[in-house]
Amino acid sequence: MKIGFRIWLLIILVLLAIITIINPKAFSGNVMVKEIQENSSAFYAGISAGEMIREINGIKIRSIDDYAKAISMLDFPSVNFTVKTDKGTFTYESKTLDFVLANNTIVEVKGKAKEAGLEEGMKVLSINNFSLSELSFSEIKRKVEPKTKIEIITDKNKDGYVFLTTYELGIVPGTVSKLRLKTGLDLQGGARALLEPERELSPNEMSSLLETIRYRLNVYGITDVNVREVKDLMGKSYVLVELAGATPKELKELVAKQGKFEAKIGNETVFVGGRKDITFVCRNDATCAFIRECFTLANGNEACKFNFQIQLSEKAARKHAEVTAKLSENITAGRRWLNETLDLYLDDKLVERLLIDADLKGKPATSILIEGTGIGKTREEAFKNAQKEMKKLQTILITGSLPFKLNIVKLDSVSPSLGKEFIKNILIAAIAAFVAVCLVVYIRYRKPILFVPVIVTMVSEVLLILFVAALIKWNLDLASIAGIIAAIGTGVDDQIIIIDESRTGVAYSLKERIKRAFAIILGAYATTAIALIPLWWAGTGLLRGFALTTILGITIGVFITRPAFAEILRLVTKE
Repeated sequence: MKIGFRIWLLIILVLLAIITIINPKAFSGNVMVKEIQENSSAFYAGISAGEMIREINGIKIRSIDDYAKAISMLDFPSVNFTVKTDKGTFTYESKTLDFVLANNTIVEVKGKAKEAGLEEGMKVLSINNFSLSELSFSEIKRKVEPKTKIEIITDKNKDGYVFLTTYELGIVPGTVSKLRLKTGLDLQGGARALLEPERELSPNEMSSLLETIRYRLNVYGITDVNVREVKDLMGKSYVLVELAGATPKELKELVAKQGKFEAKIGNETVFVGGRKDITFVCRNDATCAFIRECFTLANGNEACKFNFQIQLSEKAARKHAEVTAKLSENITAGRRWLNETLDLYLDDKLVERLLIDADLKGKPATSILIEGTGIGKTREEAFKNAQKEMKKLQTILITGSLPFKLNIVKLDSVSPSLGKEFIKNILIAAIAAFVAVCLVVYIRYRKPILFVPVIVTMVSEVLLILFVAALIKWNLDLASIAGIIAAIGTGVDDQIIIIDESRTGVAYSLKERIKRAFAIILGAYATTAIALIPLWWAGTGLLRGFALTTILGITIGVFITRPAFAEILRLVTKE
């Protein structure tokens, strides 16, 4: 008896499932370009995010450690720097400039530059004859700092990217998973928030809100983001935000608060956060975004100050000129300042007061230095908090405020270690269930000829469910895995019905007996599917994974694996 169409269909789909689920990139090294920093050497060389790194200067890259080792072996020669300032000209030899500018003023100096006599507060006019009135500091830095040749071979460019790089290559490396399956928050750890808009939103307003939240989270640096609208059984809309690898505090700060940023001089608003007033925010560039200093407070806590540079639009710069033109000058600590400060407000709360240099009076200043503080019990904690605060403020300045206020309905989290524990427990439970089902089926029939097809079909069903999940990029969470288990349980049930029907009722042919079994199976399928549909909305969509995977599983079973199993049964019983 030859193998029929249904069995061939099952075999082909199982093979496709295996090919789709397994990520072939992971077997030839697992270091990928997670992010490329703009205006970096790698950026200009044409390297893009998502490429797999195979070699760097002849060194095979199979892990993050290999990548770090290859980068550490890059050799940068020392060169001469001539820095002309308002206090004189300084010359020194180094591999990097060793100072940081804000508004063309030195705000941090170290190493050879400090030894040469450069100090904080000096105004830099030119570097190696490149004038700061014609080029930005970052542009000059790329021109004058020493470079070394680097060759990076990736999966998309086997001939290799060959270019000259400064000390800051601009590649953020990451690892790639061996499977193409996306795991949900329950399994990889992170934070989840259910948010309620302050009023009922129209479809366009909801779409705008979701887009702004996604943009804000992506700018912050969180790539694994799930933001969607969910509804309860009464039809009320909510926003569900899931962030892998984030903490509830981060999530609350980023999406539960509107993030309204205002910069005021006196009672007049000079500029606000967002692309309308702010054209550039320095991030991931130590030349214009950095922790300036750390010190001990009177109460014993530690504090760290951060600075980063922003560029204002022409309209905002003109507004700055109009407001500062009305101010008078003061002299404090030997320097000339205006009599009002630039006050920074976040969600109507004063977060920082900045002195305004008297030279900026009545001038359309396009370059502004933003300042802030991170506080902690230890110096290390204060430093980390300063980095977080700077990152949050940069994000809000880039994205602007959320269009609507949101109230937190529910906020919860799963730690990565707990996620790993869930995976471990799920695997143990799956193996135990598999062994138990095998044992029960074997005890019931005592015939390997009937027992083996049940097990093969059960495994095939799991693979096909995962195949569809990978295709539609569905996040597999605990609810989804519970749905897979429920679908497999239903599948084994149906196969036992087919076997029992095929072994009884001798008045009918095997074909008729299997038809009778399928009548029972289809009735049960329809009832189960209809019962599961309300779960798509129940619990504001939190049970959607269970509903989807269960319906997927029983649908795959009824239309693919059950017919194939029935055909296998005809083959093994030779009827």
